[in-house]
Amino acid sequence: MKIEGVSAIVTGGASGLGEATARALALAGAKVALFDLDQSRGEVLAGQIGGVFARVDITDESDLEVAFDTVRGINGQERILVNCAGIATGEKTASIDKASGEPIAHRLTSFARTITVNLIGTFACTALSAKGMLSLPPGDDGERGVVITTASVAAQDGQVGQAAYAASKAGVAGMTLPIARDLMGHGIRVNTILPGILATPMLSGLPAKVQESLAATVPFPARLGRPEEYADTALFLIRNGYMNAASVRLDGALRMAPR
Repeated sequence: MKIEGVSAIVTGGASGLGEATARALALAGAKVALFDLDQSRGEVLAGQIGGVFARVDITDESDLEVAFDTVRGINGQERILVNCAGIATGEKTASIDKASGEPIAHRLTSFARTITVNLIGTFACTALSAKGMLSLPPGDDGERGVVITTASVAAQDGQVGQAAYAASKAGVAGMTLPIARDLMGHGIRVNTILPGILATPMLSGLPAKVQESLAATVPFPARLGRPEEYADTALFLIRNGYMNAASVRLDGALRMAPR
């Protein structure tokens, strides 16, 4: 798909992988809209790239519908959706509480929240965006749109304390093929990126020694991945019309150890 002049939406677009992707799309000539809860960062970035910002909770269907309608009223119906919004959680299935010494179980509320944001939120954005794409005239090869979702290498190599996170990301990767099959008759492609250890704001806030230790676990190149490398991968998957139902690891050959 040609990116220039096309409307695109990036969820979680105010920072990290979403910010890098939004910048890359804008540089390629797309009309970019950002979905995020961080209004201050989102509005600043939108101003910098000539885009549009909508404060939206991706787990709230009515909130999403308003946001889609709003940005479509400005940029037109999107042909590109990149799902970057998500949260990371760490909690063991069962453990001994350090304070009390008593056995405790993983809180179901935090497990459900992780699934709701990472998996259900991604699906909701995808379904509502695809619904809108159905109204578009087909382009080359009958293509109407492209959806990119974000899983994680944790979907395949989940570590200690990552049961909820790994389950949510495995769900994202697992629904790639059936969604692509649902939409194939309408000319909409769906692909997923599984990032490894990337230098997102969450990781950048860790002490330098911790970051260096994490980087050393990557076979080659032995460093943290860059958000711009995620953006490059997303744009490749958008531009290459033969990429469909693919789940692509972006990890420097990393295979996560148990902890």
